[in-house]
Amino acid sequence: MAATKKAATTAKKAPAQALTEAQILKMSDKDYMNEAQLEFFRARLLAMKEDILANARETGEHLKENEVFADPNDRATVEEENMLEQRVRDRERKLLKKIDSALRRIEAGEYGYCLETGEPIGVPRLLARPTAELSIEAQEKHERLERLYAD
Repeated sequence: MAATKKAATTAKKAPAQALTEAQILKMSDKDYMNEAQLEFFRARLLAMKEDILANARETGEHLKENEVFADPNDRATVEEENMLEQRVRDRERKLLKKIDSALRRIEAGEYGYCLETGEPIGVPRLLARPTAELSIEAQEKHERLERLYAD
């Protein structure tokens, strides 16, 4: 019986996983954030998360390697590369938080809608930036205010 339930669950998810970006873009406005689209974005966010976690594991292993260099220039080069790699991982760590937030919004039924206005963010924007929380208009307003008060 468990195998039947699992097969039914897989059958439900199979069409959503088969969707392409082009198919999602062609969907009408009334289909916005339907189950198929939500599953598409959930899969995309989970894939992004797995890539970031794999990169972090790789970086961790790389940094554990203790190489001894006779030449100070070689050592300085390796230290600079490590610093750059850690900076990239720090950005990815911040992105992980946004991915987790987007996954929580999918589960809550709030994904795809602007946190400030409640208006749809839009499929093209979500395809470009699946972690988007604001519509383009709200993001532009936020950035203008940020620039205004940055001085």
